[in-house]
Amino acid sequence: MHRAHRRDAHELGLRPHIRIMNVPLLAKHLGTVCLLIGATMIFSLPWAKFGHRQNGPTLQFEANGFYALLYSMVICFAVGSFLKWYGRRAKAEIFRKEAMAIVGLSWVLATVLGSLPFRLSETYRSASVRISDVDGPVQIFAFDSFKWVQWHTLPAMDADDFAVVEALVNAGATGMPPEKLIEIRHDAVERLQRLIAEPEWYAVILFPNDEGPVSRRDNYRLRWVRMSLADAMFESQSGFSTTGATVISDLEDPYLISHCVLFWRSSTHFLGGLGIIVLFVVILGQGSAGKAMMRAEMPGPSKDGSQSRMQHTAWLFAGMYCGLNVVLIFILWLLGLTWFDAICHAFGTMATGGFSTYNSSVGHFNNPLLEFVIILFMGLAGTNFTLLYYVLQLKPGRMFADIEWRTYFGLILIVTLLVMAFGLAYGDFSDSPDGERSWGQEAFNSFRYGLFQVVAIITTTGFGTDDFDAWNDFGRGVLFLLMFVGGCSGSTGGGLKVIRHVLFVKILKLEIEHSYHPRVIRPLKMGGRAVEDPDLRRNILVYFCLILIIFVLSWLFIITVEPDATWGNDSQHKLLDSATAVAATLNNIGPGLGTVGATQNYGHFSGFAKMLYVWLMMLGRVEIFAIVVLFVPDFWRSR
Repeated sequence: MHRAHRRDAHELGLRPHIRIMNVPLLAKHLGTVCLLIGATMIFSLPWAKFGHRQNGPTLQFEANGFYALLYSMVICFAVGSFLKWYGRRAKAEIFRKEAMAIVGLSWVLATVLGSLPFRLSETYRSASVRISDVDGPVQIFAFDSFKWVQWHTLPAMDADDFAVVEALVNAGATGMPPEKLIEIRHDAVERLQRLIAEPEWYAVILFPNDEGPVSRRDNYRLRWVRMSLADAMFESQSGFSTTGATVISDLEDPYLISHCVLFWRSSTHFLGGLGIIVLFVVILGQGSAGKAMMRAEMPGPSKDGSQSRMQHTAWLFAGMYCGLNVVLIFILWLLGLTWFDAICHAFGTMATGGFSTYNSSVGHFNNPLLEFVIILFMGLAGTNFTLLYYVLQLKPGRMFADIEWRTYFGLILIVTLLVMAFGLAYGDFSDSPDGERSWGQEAFNSFRYGLFQVVAIITTTGFGTDDFDAWNDFGRGVLFLLMFVGGCSGSTGGGLKVIRHVLFVKILKLEIEHSYHPRVIRPLKMGGRAVEDPDLRRNILVYFCLILIIFVLSWLFIITVEPDATWGNDSQHKLLDSATAVAATLNNIGPGLGTVGATQNYGHFSGFAKMLYVWLMMLGRVEIFAIVVLFVPDFWRSR
């Protein structure tokens, strides 16, 4: 309504026209999303019987995981059916506002529904005891407490008690039989009996014949912590947003997380790869909705066109995405992976997610050829799919002419060379235990590990083959900065996207020139052509400002309210670790530095911190605005 009309209406005592959100229309399409998420869980069910990993045992039927997925499917279908029934009479066209609401609420729904298999299967995330060294404090998880601080910190133990507890920690959830425990200390059992008399230790030490699988009931074990609602939400959002961060310490023990739930975990990457909405836009897209959804999922200055063209683009990208997944699965299988491992790692690669089925990620296979194949496909996944389509049409020149792709490739090349040079200078890639350095092998290792980690970080995949947290300060610092770059627009990569950095540099250059030549007016150019969007400068600057504000406020929240006990004996690294944790989740990277480094996880954070990370992962994946507007009252009721 125009301002004059509003003033006349006010003078006459009339209320201006109010258009509220079309809730039945939202319910109708959100119901479709629920049904589709439930349907995709079907593909995880067979792995309860047939799932096995490289050199791993073939297990019996995994009832917990199987029935957890079945119950989750029932809930998804029930919620979806109710929403479809509620919106059965909604026939109006989806406007931009409704489309943005569908985008944001779809990710919220996906996070909640995707968390159900983790909760219902009673998946375990970590041991209940944390130790560092014999002189450091011991931390015990507070099972019977709802306090903010989840870990009780106890004084350092004597060396003999520490040796026994350390053996149980290293034994994982399997534990140790009495005869093996006695080999550590002849009085190990007596020492455990004395410990269990203390209230803090009573809930965490399991003696023979206590709860657990029959095959382990003869062992002394430590109790493991089941995934809470915050844990399950974190793991679900990390999958759908293709972040790849995890709260699970041991992925290789099928009694802690079953194969079918592990497959569902990787399936969330597949669904989130091009965005749930992009994959389903052919079903949900109506009128301007398809364009709004596509913009929210795949930001960039090149997504204009008719609705039919947007539908065609969605089909094309989804087909290419699925095709590349199939090709990679077959190649990984030829390289010796089981079908289970091949599918899960292909999903994590092409979605630039990073979920693996092993604790040491891709480094578990120790196969250079496999690593180079994954590097290639991570690079493809971080490339604009439109450019890949031109390559399929035998028009590779368009890819090399694209300034975003040239910048993307140039960054990978330059940063890899820098990481190699500094790594060689500091001896980060020496693999000789006796200290003797083989320069040829070390140079190959620097290229192998350096290139893999650079590509994994810039594409926001987050896979690991080496502990980059143990590299020199320059190597760690440049990888931290690389977290704020991301892949190309129109790719499955997350982060800020290369195109935004290219535009930001061009805008900054123009503004600097304008400061000393105020009368000179130059247009913003991309690829030699003037950019016609008059709001692009403002949008780019606003986006960078929002990212900075969200990063700083989230970082301050973590360092202020997260207990020092989260860091155990390393609380002096709280500032840097918190910054990298926020950056890694906001930019959909996964691993950070320090307590969230390549060999660590997010399980020890408090529930409030994990929910903040869930929000950050969602903001990073859905490009902020589609989530932020959900908290704006005027968005739901506009005049």
